[in-house]
Amino acid sequence: QVQLVESGGGLVQAGGSLRLSCAASRRTFNDYNVAWFRQAPGQEREFVTCISRNGGMTVYGDSVKGRFTISRDKTKNTVYLQMNSLKPEDTAVYYCAGRRAILTASPSREAGSYDSWGQGTQVTVSS
Repeated sequence: QVQLVESGGGLVQAGGSLRLSCAASRRTFNDYNVAWFRQAPGQEREFVTCISRNGGMTVYGDSVKGRFTISRDKTKNTVYLQMNSLKPEDTAVYYCAGRRAILTASPSREAGSYDSWGQGTQVTVSS
């Protein structure tokens, strides 16, 4: 497991953009499949997106497809979530999660597939 730290959350108006970062404590993070999840008050945790360890495979939840982009910078042991055209319903605490994977493993949409989690960062979108 690695320690993950999210940053970049904040308050933004609808239609605006934010970029979240998920930084890892060790370079072995580059061997991890990584996902973003979010949870709004009173709601269940929701899958947002995930990326394979080599960045070659990405999956997006239907609610963010076409608006959000996940990417990773291996030189910085960091995964990013670029969020554009934000909507009030995107308001939530966003969590990154990771799990070490073999090179050919597809990233998972299931939270239970990940064993390293960050503390979360709040994103609030005002209307």
